[in-house]
Amino acid sequence: MAIIKFENVGIDFPIFDAASRSIKKNFMSFATGGKVGENNGKVVVSALNNLNFEIQDGERVGLIGHNGAGKTTLLRMFSRVYHPTSGKAIIEGDIGSLISISLGINPEFTGRENIYIRGALLGLRRKEIDSKIDEIIDFTDLGDFIDMPVRTYSSGMQMRLGFSVSTIFTPEILLMDEWLSVGDEGFKEKAETRLSNIINATKILILASHSRDLMAKVCTRIIWLEHGTVKMDGKPEDILPLYFKTNIKKADMLAE
Repeated sequence: MAIIKFENVGIDFPIFDAASRSIKKNFMSFATGGKVGENNGKVVVSALNNLNFEIQDGERVGLIGHNGAGKTTLLRMFSRVYHPTSGKAIIEGDIGSLISISLGINPEFTGRENIYIRGALLGLRRKEIDSKIDEIIDFTDLGDFIDMPVRTYSSGMQMRLGFSVSTIFTPEILLMDEWLSVGDEGFKEKAETRLSNIINATKILILASHSRDLMAKVCTRIIWLEHGTVKMDGKPEDILPLYFKTNIKKADMLAE
């Protein structure tokens, strides 16, 4: 069973050298992604504030909001990279992330060596990687290049390597930042198939995206973030029209 439960969760980031900056005097108001304020005389950015929701098995949740609304910070909290500075966050279930799939890949090491490096960053034990190494290499379609330094790879080849490692196991909770499109047409088709299979098999999907069509197709629930708080939480058919209508109006105002 997988579950995510947030009770009055917030996260603040202190700005230690803000005393000499104009930010302390002039920006004690809403900022992109949250609020700037003071706590015990120190300037802090409140990136997320008073989040209350529960995500259960079977849910496919879309995160929407303007750039800086707090989506990335929230994804990092789901992945346990960030921990709340207030409230209580309960996250049960193993977590997989398809965000920054090339993170940790060293261009000086071979593709084979990087499979172990990337796998370790994903929390996989060496024995687990050993048991899947042949399958991973086969899926990359890299051939003899697997034992060449990654600096000799094209960008598409690097993406194939990162994707193949990152999708070898199906997590209970899957985090995504937009839909992945990997490699050339030949590889893209089987990558799409694997991605769809993982999404169907995972217990909870969290997807941050700016695509209305993708959200409507994939998600069963939408959480709309604005300035670090939940503005709306509900069905895609109820929230997506309001969100995109609001953003069209804002774009028109900025264009005038």
